Amino acid sequence: MFSDIGGLELLTLAVLAVLIFGPDKLPKLIQDVTRTIRKIREFSDSAKQDIRSELGPEFKDFEFEDLNPKNFVRKQLAEHGGDDLGLKEIRESFDLREELQEVTDVVNGKARPAVRTPTDEPGAEAPKADLTKKPETARATAPANLRKEERPVFDPDTT
Repeated sequence: MFSDIGGLELLTLAVLAVLIFGPDKLPKLIQDVTRTIRKIREFSDSAKQDIRSELGPEFKDFEFEDLNPKNFVRKQLAEHGGDDLGLKEIRESFDLREELQEVTDVVNGKARPAVRTPTDEPGAEAPKADLTKKPETARATAPANLRKEERPVFDPDTT
């Protein structure tokens, strides 16, 4: 819970607590806080036990930590091996760095992406869009005084 608090921060909090509450009231305050935390934990544990008993014997392995989506997915993948879902194939077929490099090259005007057709290789996806071309609607809305090759002036204050 407080794993990111270092020694200096803890010492600073202790000094502030002594200054704010005083050395006379601080031990009583610490006892009250620990008693409250203990009661909250007992209430939580009893509520968990009540829920488990109400769910029945088929949920005897139920853990409340599994309600966290990260833990649930991790547990399901560990039980099923992950290969049943084809995740390994998906990971190998998608190279994020390559995709980002292609987009970066197109934006910088270094190279145009090769447009693949679905007949080039079996199982290939549809052709990628050419990002260097302007859509037809953009040409129709361009100011009349600009030629096709000219770009409008970029004004960062208006965007």
